[in-house]
Amino acid sequence: MKTFSATPADIDKKWILIDAEGVVLGRLASIVAMRLRGKHKASFTPHMDMGDNVIIINADKVQLTGKKRTDKKYYWHTGHPGGIKHRTADQILEGEHPERVVMAAVKRMLPGNRLSRRQMTSLRVYAGSEHPHEAQQPEVLDVKSLNSKNTRTAK
Repeated sequence: MKTFSATPADIDKKWILIDAEGVVLGRLASIVAMRLRGKHKASFTPHMDMGDNVIIINADKVQLTGKKRTDKKYYWHTGHPGGIKHRTADQILEGEHPERVVMAAVKRMLPGNRLSRRQMTSLRVYAGSEHPHEAQQPEVLDVKSLNSKNTRTAK
């Protein structure tokens, strides 16, 4: 018996559509990261881009548990002395580009190497419910029904 190692000819990329409305951010990000890497496939090969193309809609309606919406901070540096800045998750979700919260969560669940940067190009995130990928006929993946903890209800 020999160990299977996928070649570029063996790779079959599907299109997956995920609705993020009411889904907990971390749980969504871990499922999407697994799909982008291709770890859900039996033919997973760590050094190949085996993952599917993932489309996430309604990224602005993603849920955060606890006080993360007000307490979680996203930092960046301007490059100047004393130029560290931050925004809360609430400011980003209410701002012009709410999809960046989902993109950052997924990116941080992938390994930090060249392959994961290439795998991130297979991710498309949209704030609203419209997306321009109808021609690819994406399969719908219902993340809410996978586990009851994937959704968050207001108390």
